[in-house]
Amino acid sequence: MRLGRPDLSTYAHLCDVPAAGAEGPSVTFAGVSTLCFEDGRSSLLIDGFFSRPSLLRVGLGRIAPVPGRIDAGLERLGLLGADARTLDAVLPVHSHFDHVMDAPDVARRTGAVLAGGASTLHVGRGAGLAGEQLHLLVARTPTAFGPWTVTAVPSEHCPPDRFPGEITESLSTPARAKAYRCGESWSFVVGHPDRGNTLVQGSAGFVPGALDGLTAEVAYLGVGQLGVLDEEYIEQYWQHTVTAVGARRVVLTHWDDFFRPLTEPLRALPYAGDDLDVTIRVLSKLAARDGVRLHLPTLWRREDPWVP
Repeated sequence: MRLGRPDLSTYAHLCDVPAAGAEGPSVTFAGVSTLCFEDGRSSLLIDGFFSRPSLLRVGLGRIAPVPGRIDAGLERLGLLGADARTLDAVLPVHSHFDHVMDAPDVARRTGAVLAGGASTLHVGRGAGLAGEQLHLLVARTPTAFGPWTVTAVPSEHCPPDRFPGEITESLSTPARAKAYRCGESWSFVVGHPDRGNTLVQGSAGFVPGALDGLTAEVAYLGVGQLGVLDEEYIEQYWQHTVTAVGARRVVLTHWDDFFRPLTEPLRALPYAGDDLDVTIRVLSKLAARDGVRLHLPTLWRREDPWVP
């Protein structure tokens, strides 16, 4: 087993997604696959995971949302406080704890809808959400949230899925990490009338052909665990996500150590669980071949990935 972790300073040149102006839509990265899409009037939040419990607690104890960390994250995104923007929906990409655990609390604090598959909604019910605040996504059916349109396309979790299966009843916290079974795994195509479509691929898994016929200029590509898989798999992942939708800009997510709080600088996952060096080496080659721009996002920075 290789010790240590990749040095993020090596990839500082990739942290060059254009900054967003004061007006117009933007995307803000908040660690793992948490992304805030906003246009000055309304917002969507993918995942909304801020608590980030330690590895020791995840491995040996029970975990639960941390209200102070959730509030701090929402305030940094402008979704909580006196001048908060409207949050229309929070959408976990699947139901592992690092994607769904905080989502019901985010919905309750902001009045947003929790939208997802059946497993995600069971987590919401366990946290006390009910009625119209829970929205069951229908596969391949565009759903409007304010000016945004989200099309949820069935996908797969990156192999290996350590907690496979469905959540079949209300899940209350604190709970073991293994209780957060994957459930439905989604690719989201997020549309906005002023910016077209954006693919959000939260996990480095795919279903061959699932995205055929859909288009997106930008792809937010989850790469967690991708670096420990073989190069053939990485190329297939690129083909069935980026190439399938015709994206010209790719922003990588789910590479940071999510057992570390957001009050500390981000660092890459250790080599024991992933290898970001391999991921970036292979994806850089594929991006250069296909004329695609490859980036890393900057934490808490409002960015405009749709700039030509």
